[in-house]
Amino acid sequence: MPIEFYKNHIVSSANNINYIKVFESSSTSGIGISSHYVYDLSFYFKTAQNCFTNFYGDIKNFTFRFLLPSYIERGNSSLIYMANDFLKISGKGSFYQKNFDKLYNDLNDDLKKGNRVVLLGVSFALLDFAKKYNFDLSKIIIMETGGMKGRRKEITRQELHDFLKKQFNTEKVHSEYGMTEIFSQAYSKGDGIYNCVPWMKVITTEPGDPFALQKIGKTGRINIIDLANIYTCCFLSTSDIGRVYDDNSFEVLGRIDNSDIRGCSLFFE
Repeated sequence: MPIEFYKNHIVSSANNINYIKVFESSSTSGIGISSHYVYDLSFYFKTAQNCFTNFYGDIKNFTFRFLLPSYIERGNSSLIYMANDFLKISGKGSFYQKNFDKLYNDLNDDLKKGNRVVLLGVSFALLDFAKKYNFDLSKIIIMETGGMKGRRKEITRQELHDFLKKQFNTEKVHSEYGMTEIFSQAYSKGDGIYNCVPWMKVITTEPGDPFALQKIGKTGRINIIDLANIYTCCFLSTSDIGRVYDDNSFEVLGRIDNSDIRGCSLFFE
């Protein structure tokens, strides 16, 4: 099913069940927001927890520093619900709007104490933070979660990662791949290569033909199978372009409506 259906339809497989929450996307493209009707919030939390622990281990072992100013402004962001749940489980960490000074001090304190830290931020905010502070975060997991187009001049994900690695003296920048329309998240531990949990799978098709599967390693439209979408739709065709590899990992190269798919464009001015 085209993911755009979430913008103008109620997508639901639940009969006679009242939804309890609606997750909403941003509207950076100007063509409306996506709405995901949630019938079991605890199931979303459980799914997000299992996705994270599958790749990183027990949430209780981490301190979370969330730099998500644009998402905090939206009360119905699934990412904010996930972040709040992680903070509740961990009991360690905080949100930051644009209080970079406090984030800088807290991270330095974490380093002194030897805390295991995940610094998860929206891309433009991490970029701003890195421009202001140049210090060693090699012992901290730095994780970006995508773009918020309309904030900066055009830059690819690779360029973003290269800058963050230089400013923070780290070898890898991690990434989280999720969206309003699905319950699960894929994670990358570096180099822009994502891996899925066992109940999630990515396949690619030819951009103009949803029934023509692309060969392994060939660029195509990203389609997501997320079996955690038990109350909505488990089989979604996105507007992202990418490649899938032999080990079922994948990378995101850009948008289907972007003529330049050599990199994932994150910012526009």
